[in-house]
Amino acid sequence: MNAGGRYPGWRPGIELRDEWLALTREEIIDPDRQIVDPHHHLWVHGTKDNPAVYETERLLRDTSAGHNVVQTVYIECRSYWDVTAPDHLQSVAETANVARMASEMPQGGAQIAGVVAHVDLTLPTEKLDEALDAHERAGQGLLKGIRHSGARDDDRASLMIPGRGAKGQYSDPAFRRGLSHLGKRGLTYDTWHYHHQNRDFLDMVRAVPETTIILDHFGTPLGVGRFTGKHDEIFDLWQEDMADLADCPNLRAKLGGLAMPDNGFGFMDRSKPPGSDELLDQQGRWYRHMIAHFGPERCMFESNFPVDRVSVSYAILWNFFKKLAAELDAESQDLLFAGSARATYGLPPA
Repeated sequence: MNAGGRYPGWRPGIELRDEWLALTREEIIDPDRQIVDPHHHLWVHGTKDNPAVYETERLLRDTSAGHNVVQTVYIECRSYWDVTAPDHLQSVAETANVARMASEMPQGGAQIAGVVAHVDLTLPTEKLDEALDAHERAGQGLLKGIRHSGARDDDRASLMIPGRGAKGQYSDPAFRRGLSHLGKRGLTYDTWHYHHQNRDFLDMVRAVPETTIILDHFGTPLGVGRFTGKHDEIFDLWQEDMADLADCPNLRAKLGGLAMPDNGFGFMDRSKPPGSDELLDQQGRWYRHMIAHFGPERCMFESNFPVDRVSVSYAILWNFFKKLAAELDAESQDLLFAGSARATYGLPPA
């Protein structure tokens, strides 16, 4: 067993925690506000006898919990791969399965309006194009971008969700060539990494100005392992990193993902989940800094569900976002909740 009594290989989503999440309830704020959730996953984890399923039925249960979520963007998470296919095409099955599930979603609720798939960007250009072409066919018009995350930390044992990034990935000429190729094809690039990788990421973003890049989860400020109890110290350095990154016009930012276990806020191990006021008090400074530097036109709120679901319910999370956004004018709120996501991913009107 690892910290917290969970078995080796535990991943968020195996414990869907419905009863625990129900312990904290709030009245929905501004229930008519239109929301585009630009970052969620679908998956089946666990075992045959004890599966943990978070697919469209579960997604719709969350998105219909009181907030007016009209569209979502699915982000790759190594679900549904076809391991019998050639290596560079195994992930195409993920796009195909999600596109099928999207087509079967009932009208009147949230609709999956975009897919960000996984492709190895270090592939030779011919193979890269073959993979991208296959994803576009499989996506049936939903493919918007690619995520080949760079998250890497050598202390994997302290992380509940260790990244798969390669050493030196952001500086790899082959990777940068592939990243540039995405821009030429009109595709975006999403990435997830840890806070200590922000300067390497900055060098990469500057080197590929022709591609729209989306930073997921604030660059994941860690709060476990050697970073336990160091949020204030990390925040000081992180502020400088984000201010420099904001100078890159091709960069966008997703605001969310701070309730992941490895952020170290400890919500998931408590007897009762947090409310929106507590989230605002503990995490508001990270959000305010991003909005101040990137501007609402380059920021979008994200749920990162079901990963963040281990710490907070969907209803509470979006209440927190609404309380935070209430500090801003109406146009800025519209951008943060829907406009920026639609513009970044080229989503159709709801």
